[in-house]
Amino acid sequence: MDFQIIEKEAFRIIGKGIRVTMKNGGNFRRIPQFWSECEKNGLFDKLAGLSDGEEMFGVCTDFDPQQQEFTYMIAMRKKAGMPDVPDNELTEKEIPAFTWAVFEAAGPLPHAIQQVWKKIFSEWLPVSGYEHADGPQLEVYPPGDPDASGYVSEVWIPVVRKQTAGKE
Repeated sequence: MDFQIIEKEAFRIIGKGIRVTMKNGGNFRRIPQFWSECEKNGLFDKLAGLSDGEEMFGVCTDFDPQQQEFTYMIAMRKKAGMPDVPDNELTEKEIPAFTWAVFEAAGPLPHAIQQVWKKIFSEWLPVSGYEHADGPQLEVYPPGDPDASGYVSEVWIPVVRKQTAGKE
């Protein structure tokens, strides 16, 4: 799998989240439904007015391994200088500075991004020399047609180098 390792400073996002389950692949069904609901109810336009960026994020956070659940947010970068979240439907969150492993997902959504997620955890992470750091996982969606065969999105995983036995 092709990937890049990048360093990224902390930044703030604003968006709306739901709790999803990973049991029986529930997240792979519920998250695309959530995107569709948010497009129809005007959330995308609302976020665009509160953001100083064009890319949208799918943010996986607040993981509960015992319950196999996490919070999934649809978000955009928060506009600089905006004091408070102007709507109680929305949540503001800081994405901390991390070292990120960045993977491209080429092709129509949601299939392309779901395939990359599966490969990261089943193929790349076990042999990469990195381990998952405790932090959010991001899907990064630039402007464009997400149904197009040439659309390219990204998955960002926070990582740290694996410690080898006997080395400091």
